[in-house]
Amino acid sequence: MIKIGVVGVGHLGQHHAKKFMAMENATLAGIYDAKTSRAKEIAKALDVNRFESYDALLGACDAVDIAATTTAHFELAEKALNAGKHIFLEKPITSKLEEAHILLEIAERKGLKIQVGHIERFNPVIMKVENEIKDPMFIESTRISTFHSRGTDVPVVLDVMIHDIDLILSFVHSPIKDIHASGIGILTPSIDIANARIEFENGAIANVTSSRVSLKQERKIRFFQKDCYITLDFQSKQAKVIRKSANVMKYLPKILMGATDIDPTKLVDQELYDCTNSPKDALSMELEAWVKAIIEDSKPIVDGYAGTKALEVATRIIKIIDEQVKKSKIKV
Repeated sequence: MIKIGVVGVGHLGQHHAKKFMAMENATLAGIYDAKTSRAKEIAKALDVNRFESYDALLGACDAVDIAATTTAHFELAEKALNAGKHIFLEKPITSKLEEAHILLEIAERKGLKIQVGHIERFNPVIMKVENEIKDPMFIESTRISTFHSRGTDVPVVLDVMIHDIDLILSFVHSPIKDIHASGIGILTPSIDIANARIEFENGAIANVTSSRVSLKQERKIRFFQKDCYITLDFQSKQAKVIRKSANVMKYLPKILMGATDIDPTKLVDQELYDCTNSPKDALSMELEAWVKAIIEDSKPIVDGYAGTKALEVATRIIKIIDEQVKKSKIKV
């Protein structure tokens, strides 16, 4: 039985704690939060142990789930790894690339597991169609939401866009050739809305848009590949796979010749996947996968290297946008 400690029991951390309480192969050793009042509130609500210090929590567990604010990730994770604890880090792995590399080195040297919380990898809808996504050549993602204070300690690229960056990197197995990006801060001094065009060596292109100052919520991604188009809606947990019909040549020549009495839908076969009634939610599957990797001594699905790779791309995007902002200020 793996003893888990949860650090940071804010909006996300409280749910992490609940999930560990329900697991068969793990037990929640307790929680710690730098905000004592919050820690007391959650400890009472869940009837779990509350530790007065982070050191005390480390001494009582085998592994640590770090759900604190991003800027605190490195200090908490470094201390846990040096104490010999496996760690789960909410995304992004750290706020700075050099910090992520330090964590990877410590984990490698000590034989410890790092899993990063790129939860969309465990979204039932992506798991349902992931085997259908093969060599996509164009990807378009949109991830926008209304404004809230949570996550604003980092640019929207690290807070929101990094989800899609990780997904794209998991499906496009090619080095990045170039990145073009633009963005701006609207409600905060940081980047609140951003767009990036990622070009890969194999010719694939990803167009990624993220915003935390929208008037609506939307989380969608589309994959275009040979003879197939796949669209996923992470909110509704629905996916549609559209393939070229085996009978396409029966109708296409006639349409190209100007025929108007042929239904264009005859050119394709469509399949709809509805995962709204999935038996398990993404967070449960994500945390169970981490615990399983520890028990079986296997590689986590989203390990520290995957988290660092996503952070590296996100960092490049932020740098490009920051340089554009500096140039525009000079011109003014």
